[in-house]
Amino acid sequence: MPFPRKIAVMLATSAMLAALTGTTHAASALFDVNRDFYPYYPSLIKWDKSTLDFTPPSVCQGCHEKQYKEWSGSVHQLAFQDPVYQGELNKAVKAVGHEISRQCEGCHSPAGMVTGEIKGPGNAGLSEMALAGVSCDICHSVSAVTHWQTPSHEPENGSFILTPGAETKDGPRFVKRGPFTPSAECGGGFHDCATSPLHLRADLCASCHQVYHYDAHFPLEATYLEWKHGPYAQRDILCQDCHMVDTATFMAAADRFAKPQRQDYRHYFNGANYLLSYLAAGAATKAGNTDQAKLLMKQYTMAVDRLKSAAAVEIMPSYAKGELTELRVRVKNLRAGHNLPTSLTNVRQMWLEIKAKDDAGRLLLSSGQASADGSLPADARLFNSDGMGDNFHFAVDPWVVTSFSRHDTIPPKGYKDVHYGVPPLKGAKKLNVEVKLRYRQADQKVAEALLKAVPKDIDLEKIYGIKAVPPLPVVDMAVQQVVLAPHQTKR
Repeated sequence: MPFPRKIAVMLATSAMLAALTGTTHAASALFDVNRDFYPYYPSLIKWDKSTLDFTPPSVCQGCHEKQYKEWSGSVHQLAFQDPVYQGELNKAVKAVGHEISRQCEGCHSPAGMVTGEIKGPGNAGLSEMALAGVSCDICHSVSAVTHWQTPSHEPENGSFILTPGAETKDGPRFVKRGPFTPSAECGGGFHDCATSPLHLRADLCASCHQVYHYDAHFPLEATYLEWKHGPYAQRDILCQDCHMVDTATFMAAADRFAKPQRQDYRHYFNGANYLLSYLAAGAATKAGNTDQAKLLMKQYTMAVDRLKSAAAVEIMPSYAKGELTELRVRVKNLRAGHNLPTSLTNVRQMWLEIKAKDDAGRLLLSSGQASADGSLPADARLFNSDGMGDNFHFAVDPWVVTSFSRHDTIPPKGYKDVHYGVPPLKGAKKLNVEVKLRYRQADQKVAEALLKAVPKDIDLEKIYGIKAVPPLPVVDMAVQQVVLAPHQTKR
């Protein structure tokens, strides 16, 4: 055929192949978003509206005093009022606008977000329902999840359906869902009761404990997937089995994979966020509410106890030609059903502090000691993540981070080893080594920046008694001390 005709055929064939293989520029985006299906995007909550409003927790308290008391002071109750969250939200709104920040509000106050009551950061003028964060009516109104329909086809950013009420032939009725078959008297005439198998699955928690970048859908927090890809999921130990029980029951579930009994479950929702409980307890004390302060300090103690039971460290010496040359420190995730640390791993800090002294008290090895201003030295061995933006430069703000340049967390029942070189130990008869695995919820400077960014209606001094951001409390998750011989004895 003539040369021009050959070119025409080749071009037509190439276009056809490109169309078949999806390589044309018209190909759909990797993360498709159905805005009609998700009207509150980037929050992925769906709301089945009826003529009935959400029910504030004070109403639930009338019949469920015990559950209300357990929930009161929990991180679920404080999720929206949290001053650290409010500082982050305020920064986000200024940086990317309120529409995008609805992603945060959707999980920190679902009712306040879907009703449109929350129009930005701050607590002023909000109803009890909006301020109550993740309240009774939120969890017990979840009727389904939409994990497969999300842009990532994974749980993310509140991918659940809220159905607090239903229109029936007898008029509108509240419907509350729970994991067990209800009794005939359930609801006391105020609401109907429905059995929900979803409430016996970790999928219920997954929707909000998978936080993805609002546009890039990168998993900033992947707690659910860390659990799902680990041994606890394989042995049917769920989020509820560790976070809705007391400390002793949690340890039994973690150590023996022992499923809690029905009577063991509580509405504590306790995790590692001791800072929130600590701040809230201070606010309650300042307000003269001693009973609430006691509840919050109970939550604080449980959080610290969980951290102290979650991990262990082991010190192993290495000798070369009879001389002690290296210390290998193994950090083990003993009881967390997800990675250590989890959640916002680019903000959390879990690190090793090591000191080694000879018998004369001389400091021969030191690493990981925080300075007076709370900063960590450059050589500190951290177990967390470093975030970066789409320009591949370091970033810490959630609306900027679209990937990790370093992701160094410890999986469930897993471990990581850290090696420390030992200097020559001439004349030493023994080496005293102490290792601490330490944890705080954020870098000191990050926490200071967030607390300084709280909205104007949250007066830290008036509410919390904080004039300046104090050093963040540090929890020693594990401490190990050993005495080692500088020289290996020949046998």
